[in-house]
Order: sequence, then structure tokens, then C-alpha cells
Amino acid sequence: MPEAYKETTVWVDSPSTINHTYLLEGDKMVAYMRSQTSVPFYFKTPIRIDKRGRKFELVEPNPFLADNIPQVVLSKQETNVKEVEGSKGNKYIINLDEKTCTCPGFTYRGTCKHTKELETI
Repeated sequence: MPEAYKETTVWVDSPSTINHTYLLEGDKMVAYMRSQTSVPFYFKTPIRIDKRGRKFELVEPNPFLADNIPQVVLSKQETNVKEVEGSKGNKYIINLDEKTCTCPGFTYRGTCKHTKELETI
């Protein structure tokens, strides 16, 4: 069964990097919750996560199993989102209101080229 872990890594080269809470099954990330939110994003296909040099602590109770949180991505009619294509052809969802992206780069760094492109629009 997947377990929830809060990342506690202090990033030497980027101390302002935001850590999130992840739903992990072994070395695969099944879902994540952005810092200071309670809405999980579930991946269609689990993503392998490299834990080297990173610190995590188990979160109990598992916030991903709470009955009162939405467990689906909102439809485009319900929120201001845009689908973009990444450099390798993968599709990602950008939330224009929250300036978030579902790409791996945003997941790990809290920023990505997709959201930076929005700043120039």
C-alpha cells in the first residue's frame, strides 16, 4: 500500500525550493500535494523518484486517504487551466490561477519553463 511522505530536504544550492508531500509506493511517486494545499494530483502512470540526497518523513495519518478531499483533477470548466505539450511530447496541465504545472520539473523545483512562459504573456 502506498505511504505518504513529506519531503524535508534542505536544498543547499536553492534553499527557497519548496518541498511537497508525496504518495510513494517503493521508488515510484503515485501522487503529490503541493506545499500548503490539501488537493492531491494523481499521476496516470507512477513516476520513478530518485531519493538520493533527499530527506523524507512518514506522514500519519495518510492525507491522501482522507474521505473529504477531492481525488480528481478539476475539469477545465471548473478552473482556469491550460494543457501544454512538453519538449518530449508529454502533456501537462498548467493552473493559470495558481501558476502551477504538473510536469516533473515543477514537481521537484516548484518552478518550470511552462509557468515561466506564462509570465511573458
